[in-house]
Formats: sequence, structure tokens, C-alpha cells
Amino acid sequence: MYDRILFATDGSDHASTVAAHAIDIASTRDADLHVISVVDDRAFLVLDDERVESVREELRTKALEAAEEAVTAATDAGVSTETIVDSGSPAECIVSYAEENDADLIVMGTSGDAYETNVVGSVSERVVRTAPVPVLTVGPETER
Repeated sequence: MYDRILFATDGSDHASTVAAHAIDIASTRDADLHVISVVDDRAFLVLDDERVESVREELRTKALEAAEEAVTAATDAGVSTETIVDSGSPAECIVSYAEENDADLIVMGTSGDAYETNVVGSVSERVVRTAPVPVLTVGPETER
């Protein structure tokens, strides 16, 4: 049922918890894990032109680090991985990648802050609405 699982990471503190879910499913199902991290190009709309390239490189480096963290954990668990760092609207990039690579499941977190959810719209909500495959969303852990 699940041969190709797409894990979307933003490198947040919550990402390692979400990765653990994706890796567990991939390991249990003997599935490949595709790890995607997207540089949100909406951040460039308010920048001076001369700062765009340096900010783009900084965000790309953070996206690569986020993806590599998940790949390391997956590799340690014996899960086969593929990695992509993309640029654009995160929800659109995640859904497009899932479609183009025949993903069977998308796993992602729901840890966006109130500003992002209220003003920009939740990435996970947009993915759930538009994805051609099931989406497992993992909320942030609560302290007890």
C-alpha cells in the first residue's frame, strides 16, 4: 500500500518528531522515504533586490540541513531515501513532487504559528486539501 512515502520537513524543532513517524511507517512497510524541504520564495517579496541572493542561499542551506537530518535518521533505521530541496510555494511544491514521483503517502507536521495560519494559510492544510494521496499530519507534542 505504501511504497513511496514523502516526508516534508521545514527544519523546525517539531520536524524530528514528524520524521520519526515517517521513518517508522517506511521501515514497517519496507518503503522508500522521499524527503523534501522547500525554500519558501514568498520571503523574497519584501527584500531589497541586493539581499535576495544571500537570503536565498541562507534559506537553501537551512533546507538542506533539515533534509539531511531526516536522511541521517532514516539511513540509521535502514530506510532507503531520496532527497529534494525545492523553491517556491511549499504546499504547491510538496503536492507537485508527490504527483510526479507517485508518492503513496505524505507525512508532515502541523506546527505553523498563528500568524502564518491566519494570514498566509497553513501549508499542511493546503496540502491536505490538494494532495492526490493520503496525508498524515503530526501535531506538535504537548508538555505534560
